Amino acid sequence: MALRGNPQRTPDRYQGPDGPEAKASDIPAPPPWWKTLRADPPPHIRLALGLGFIALIFVLWWFVTRGPAVERIISPVKLPSPGEVFGSMDKLWERQLIQNTLDTLARVLKGITLAAVVGIGLGILAASQRGVNAAMTPLVIFLRSVPMGAMIPITLMLFGDGEPMKTRFIFLAIVAFVFSDTVKAISIVPERYVETAQTLGASNFQIIRKVLVPLALPDIITSLRFQFGLGLGYIMLVEEINTEFGLGKLINGSQRQGLNEQVYLILFVIALIAFTIDILLRTVQRGIFQWRRDL
Repeated sequence: MALRGNPQRTPDRYQGPDGPEAKASDIPAPPPWWKTLRADPPPHIRLALGLGFIALIFVLWWFVTRGPAVERIISPVKLPSPGEVFGSMDKLWERQLIQNTLDTLARVLKGITLAAVVGIGLGILAASQRGVNAAMTPLVIFLRSVPMGAMIPITLMLFGDGEPMKTRFIFLAIVAFVFSDTVKAISIVPERYVETAQTLGASNFQIIRKVLVPLALPDIITSLRFQFGLGLGYIMLVEEINTEFGLGKLINGSQRQGLNEQVYLILFVIALIAFTIDILLRTVQRGIFQWRRDL
């Protein structure tokens, strides 16, 4: 005799607390960014925080330099007021600010380009062949550890005191960092990508060219962005040596003449240049590597 009963039932759908269709209000909202570790604030909040902090620094600067010179908290000899610093722009402009800036940027760009060619090339080789990395590590540690001021006499003896010396000084100051960052960027590429390429029959050269380098390239470019700012700082050490134009020469000349407000103003110019170039490079970087959300 055939058994009768209810037909087989399929499992019920998940029901929310108020019935089959849970309300949107029942879904817990994620915690705000300031309560979450390593969470980025929204772009407008990030901008407001940055501008607010800069405004706070300027307010403190104004506070400690306000009033007559004899009544100030900090002497104008040590720290001129914001009005005195930015009011000296006309005099600084008359000292060929544009020409000095262009010459400095040209030297830094040449040095970083040379460091990028050598550092990235050797870094790719060292990250792919660990024996090369072991051989080069002592030299890299030396270049990263030695004070660059101590390298000035060596570069003078090797390259003279002309323009090539300044470019090669920047090269020596930067190349070890570019090399190390390239090795790190390639080393952190997940091994599964390499294994997949090997499974598909790719050669070692193809894996380097089509897997390791493309995946590491965003981090390598990030390193070059940072090195540009470092190069702007290092070039000041050698622009006093047999140099007609350059921001470093301009700073040293202002210091010798007691134009302290112009020294601070030149530092603001350097910071503005570095900040602008970093934003431009980062914008281009984000446009090219859209799959990297962390850039």
